Amino acid sequence: MAPPRKTVDLIVPCYNEGPSLARFFEETCAQINKMPQYAFRFIFVDDGSADDTLAIISDYAREYENVNYISFSRNFGKEAGIYAGLKNASADYAAVIDADLQHPPRMLADMLYALDEEGYDSCSARRVSREGEPRIKSFFARAFYRLINRMSDVDIADGAVDYRMMTKQMVGAILELSEVQRFSKGIFAWVGFKTKWIEFHNVERIAGETKFSFWKLFKYALEGITAFTTVPLRFASFAGVAFSFISMILILYELIKYMFIGTDAPGYPSTFIMLLLIGGIMLLSCGILGEYLARMYMETKRRPIYIEKRTSFHRGGAEGDVESGVESGAEGSAEGAGE
Repeated sequence: MAPPRKTVDLIVPCYNEGPSLARFFEETCAQINKMPQYAFRFIFVDDGSADDTLAIISDYAREYENVNYISFSRNFGKEAGIYAGLKNASADYAAVIDADLQHPPRMLADMLYALDEEGYDSCSARRVSREGEPRIKSFFARAFYRLINRMSDVDIADGAVDYRMMTKQMVGAILELSEVQRFSKGIFAWVGFKTKWIEFHNVERIAGETKFSFWKLFKYALEGITAFTTVPLRFASFAGVAFSFISMILILYELIKYMFIGTDAPGYPSTFIMLLLIGGIMLLSCGILGEYLARMYMETKRRPIYIEKRTSFHRGGAEGDVESGVESGAEGSAEGAGE
């Protein structure tokens, strides 16, 4: 009797990915058909799309037994989409993959080999080139990775993307971290486990435009820094010690100057500059404190990470609508259709 096939859940966060879905589904199916020793299931997560994304994935769910979907009540962001997919995953392995084909499906075979044959708990893709990206965006991306790795205790690989396959054990560990303001790259690194990195070159989107503007990327970077390091909070202390030391030096200088040379005209420009500098440092310190207080404020509200509006998963009610009207991403457990 042949041993049962291992199962793999492919989590696909989608936000206005209608133009890409047909080609993504076709190419991914072509790759997984080459691996009959595994049973694959798609979990599409519609992040409040305004185009025909939901209609397409719901058609797939009706047509194919190995396709399920979750649709949010509004746009909660990709981090919520990843969390929702992992929460509903029940397979031996779970993989996060984008629908725009910037994450090549052909790498799934290498990821499975790393987990199945080489004993890794996780296999993740790492982008080694940023061809096609604006230079300013690439510059700030590399600067972010250097900065957060110097300040944080976790090591986030430069060029790391969300394309990753994990064991069920690692998925369970990630779900234990249920903070609302999520930074998945940091969470993946924080939970540990043995990870293999596969390098690949940047791939252009097959359709549509990126959903991450420069401002959204900046906010995302800020989320990562404030979520995994408290070094910025120490900035105010360091600045206070530095300016106290400088002030003592200036006091001694003025005292010695007065005793041996006498006084001269007041230095209005230097006083004005020092006041502006100290005031700027104080405002910056208050801003840093505000960022951390804002995170604490949002977390203490205990709001759900996402709210489901529709789903093909059966939760005791009819397919298409969640039994209670909403399914919280912060409580309860989802049943996997492939169990």
